[in-house]
Amino acid sequence: MTALGPAEKTLGANVRVVYLHGTWVWTALAAFVCAGVTGLAGMVTRRHSLNLWSRACGRTGLLFWITYLPISLWAMQTNWNGLFLAEPRWRLAVIFAFGGLVLQIGLALLDEAIWDSALNLVFAAILMLALQNTQQVMHPPAPMLTSNAWRIQTYFGALLVLTLLGALQVARWWRKLDLG
Repeated sequence: MTALGPAEKTLGANVRVVYLHGTWVWTALAAFVCAGVTGLAGMVTRRHSLNLWSRACGRTGLLFWITYLPISLWAMQTNWNGLFLAEPRWRLAVIFAFGGLVLQIGLALLDEAIWDSALNLVFAAILMLALQNTQQVMHPPAPMLTSNAWRIQTYFGALLVLTLLGALQVARWWRKLDLG
């Protein structure tokens, strides 16, 4: 689907990598938020199934977050003609990838789903706060939200929906693994 995306005036066909990069990171963020929200609901209602969904969504978010990093490098290379690893958004992404990996490994060792709920909520909140306060040097601020190109926005929205559906399937797979 990404290869069929509309070209853009400045970036040309290279913008298709940006579409993929954007949908991948937004999907990761949505999964982290879902992990936090279902975790909070699981702690409040004391429903174990919600804690397990928090675990599945946290793992799904991490999978999309880690795999968005090479897509980000590809987007940098094709659109900036090089890798700008000093970009604050890039550094933040790497830090949260390692931190998220350590967190999810630790939660797997604890094997108590209530901890997944609590720590996924904390992780999502800290990530969102960090993103809000991270300087952007070369990274534009959410171009898909500020663009007036309705074709690009419509295409990006459709690609995002497909990616979110893929993430839902990944979360269901993680959840199924917990059921044994």
